[in-house]
Amino acid sequence: METKLTIRLKKKVIERAKEYAQVHKISLSKMVESYLESVTDQKKDELEITPLVESLSGVIHLSEDFDFKKEYSDYLTEKYK
Repeated sequence: METKLTIRLKKKVIERAKEYAQVHKISLSKMVESYLESVTDQKKDELEITPLVESLSGVIHLSEDFDFKKEYSDYLTEKYK
């Protein structure tokens, strides 16, 4: 079921949004609906691990006492000398 919504926006924002919608061949209503759907979709909180990332997991093996912070700090110090 579709429902009408009235909102108040700055004129410049509306003009730019209309231009964007026209260029992308989408109605302004559909654009707003898509945006609201994306920000309220609770599934977005879950990170999806892509097959590529999955295949790279565990490729590098480091010792348990490896200090990531120190190594990164040393790297940045060297980089910005």
